[in-house]
Amino acid sequence: MNVEEIIKTETKIPLKSRSIIHLFLVHNKVNDHLAKVLKPFEVSLQQFNVLRILRGRKGKPANLSTLNERMINKMSNTTRLVDKLLVKGYVDRAVCPSNRRKVEITITTEGEKVLRKMDRIIKHAEEELVHNFSSKELEQLNLLLHKF
Repeated sequence: MNVEEIIKTETKIPLKSRSIIHLFLVHNKVNDHLAKVLKPFEVSLQQFNVLRILRGRKGKPANLSTLNERMINKMSNTTRLVDKLLVKGYVDRAVCPSNRRKVEITITTEGEKVLRKMDRIIKHAEEELVHNFSSKELEQLNLLLHKF
């Protein structure tokens, strides 16, 4: 099915516009699929991203600015994401002893535990999403996308 059929238009869309529309469609498909597999955990893709960032810091606290810089989706409200993870018991938040205006966030043991479960589900979902591609095609796709 081509882009024109997907968006239900009989007008031939110019190549550059069709390419951008196609990227949007793929982006939405990937987001929808990953959000669906995270739904049983009651965690959004952005919250999942925050947990992965915190785990990657290996116990070293992160502040809101650091999280925001490393987020894949820069549009998200990091404070709200952290608040929701705090309620779930997946992160801890503390005032920095050396700078009381700074808040430090760390992942909890429970957060690491649930993140390991999510990792397995996400890995499987990613494999489902790219199962039609060979390794060589994925390398080519990454090279093309890197041009953006």
